[in-house]
Amino acid sequence: MEGKRILHVHTRRKDLRFPFPENFNHRIEGAKVTRLGRRAKYLVGELSNGEALIMHLGMTGRFTVEGPKAKAGERPGKFHVAAGEVPKHDHVVFDMQGGATVTFNDARRFGFMDLWPLADIDHYAPFDGMGPEPISNQFSGAYLAEAFKGKKAPVKAALLDQYVVAGLGNIYVCEALFRSGISPKKLAGSIRRDKLETLSVEVRKVIEEAIEAGGSTISDFETTTGELGYFQHRFQAYDREDEPCVVCARPIKRIVQSGRSTFYCSHCQK
Repeated sequence: MEGKRILHVHTRRKDLRFPFPENFNHRIEGAKVTRLGRRAKYLVGELSNGEALIMHLGMTGRFTVEGPKAKAGERPGKFHVAAGEVPKHDHVVFDMQGGATVTFNDARRFGFMDLWPLADIDHYAPFDGMGPEPISNQFSGAYLAEAFKGKKAPVKAALLDQYVVAGLGNIYVCEALFRSGISPKKLAGSIRRDKLETLSVEVRKVIEEAIEAGGSTISDFETTTGELGYFQHRFQAYDREDEPCVVCARPIKRIVQSGRSTFYCSHCQK
């Protein structure tokens, strides 16, 4: 899509998680995608008409690409939780300059698309006040010490707060806390500065390792070439309930925090 014009947009329903913006199709048809980027868990297409096309995959959303430049094997692979292959879930289709067709498929419709003035993108509601990216220079132990000051929420919940750190998900928080030796139940504001330095380093390492491994395939996630992610084979805590800790061999425990499963070792994480 980057560098190509959007020739036609076909929306096959009036909404996804939210209604489409007013005149959505007409506002972006004919515009060139000058850049594709990301902010936290949002995809951002910068358009030549001065608008930003903001897209969120939700839980089951995915894009598939077909056309003259699509190569054999680029269709998603087969997984034990099938997704993306039922045509009735193809909700948005972009016909791109050059002949490619980009289709957004979302079985559960938790994803959405929005438009916002590009020059004012920092004030788009979900971005306004959002924390730094976990692999940016702004994310550090010093930053966490300031962000956690006075916080009485568990550190697990604090790290999942997008206004503390952007785009950090449940799997990688569990892994980073395990590697840092910090209990997910510990109050964020009570953690020592040296432990926060360790935590910031481990968060970055976990994210970089996951990117290198192509992500984590738990149910239906795949890479852009249709392959499985492989980081799940490196999990030391997440999804390992009752399995032996890789450090002390005691069983990994599971609790629920803020509606999400947390996996940790009660002996190694204090």
